[in-house]
Amino acid sequence: MRLLLISNSTNPGEAYLDYPKNHIREFLGDKPVNALFIPYAAVTFSFEEYEEKVNSRFAEIGHHVTSIHRYINPQEAVENADAIVVGGGNTWQLVKILQEKGLMKAIRKKVKKGTPYIGWSAGSNIACPTLRTTNDMPIVEPMKFKTLKLVPFQINPHYLDDNPANHGGETREMRIREFIEVNRATYVVGLREGTMLLLEENELVMTGHRKARIFRYGEEPLELSSEDDFSFLLK
Repeated sequence: MRLLLISNSTNPGEAYLDYPKNHIREFLGDKPVNALFIPYAAVTFSFEEYEEKVNSRFAEIGHHVTSIHRYINPQEAVENADAIVVGGGNTWQLVKILQEKGLMKAIRKKVKKGTPYIGWSAGSNIACPTLRTTNDMPIVEPMKFKTLKLVPFQINPHYLDDNPANHGGETREMRIREFIEVNRATYVVGLREGTMLLLEENELVMTGHRKARIFRYGEEPLELSSEDDFSFLLK
């Protein structure tokens, strides 16, 4: 499999998809690719707007996307895709629509055969076995929490260390510790903004100037950088 799992689309003060665009270009290669785009996580704007927004950035790197909502047969679109790109937004809605359209198995089968997969935020979250480490409000109810299971670990995108002043609720780390308390065999990667995981040829590495925080029950969290090998998470 070839996966590029990005924490967030946009860093503060930057244009949309600006920081990861060159990594996306390298991942897809020099030959122009018309990737299949999954916009279903969009809630407050249309799928057409989302497609246009992504294409404005992909054009800069010599690639293009066509949104799956334009196809009469979405399963056939997945089967014929040269690459699959899943945008961020609300993970619950993304999962619900993918399940309703019967696309989870189709995407998993296609990517398992080697079709490149790019996701950011919610799109990275669903590469995991379940959506249960999302940060999003459950605005809709999917049939089940299971997702693509392209990797055996969980990702928490947009991972934050901050505990804001006058905030009495749980920190992100506290919430993840609750998850691993009841899912004791599962690793969770707190993927900080500006970073991404790259899986190629059974080797998993991280790109970005910040570290990832790795959680597992009974172990002290690990802080790993782009110089470390993340491949142990695949076992």
